[in-house]
Amino acid sequence: MTARTADKIFHDLDTCLDEEQKALLDGNLDRIDGLMEEKSALISELNSLGAAQKPGLDKLRDKAQRNQVLLDGALEGIRLVSQRIADLQALRHSFETYDARGQRRTIEGKVVHKVEKRS
Repeated sequence: MTARTADKIFHDLDTCLDEEQKALLDGNLDRIDGLMEEKSALISELNSLGAAQKPGLDKLRDKAQRNQVLLDGALEGIRLVSQRIADLQALRHSFETYDARGQRRTIEGKVVHKVEKRS
């Protein structure tokens, strides 16, 4: 593999990591899947290079680690939203509170399935 090709791989991976960061910061999670595939292919190409042809690897590693932190944060946010939605749905069925004496009390909720016809 020529040095020019190695430089191209480094440049393309660097660009891909920057695009991934932008997508994560913008919340564009649909874009992440395609970038992951592109990044994986570029990393495979990079791994095929000899050790002497990897001078800019530290910079790329730092960017990849930065993006991993952002991705972990996005996943944690999704988990929290999912849990919050589940909690809110549970409130539709019952609600726990405390009475004046400090005793726990469950208030059953009503789920009314009603169709309204408008003319």
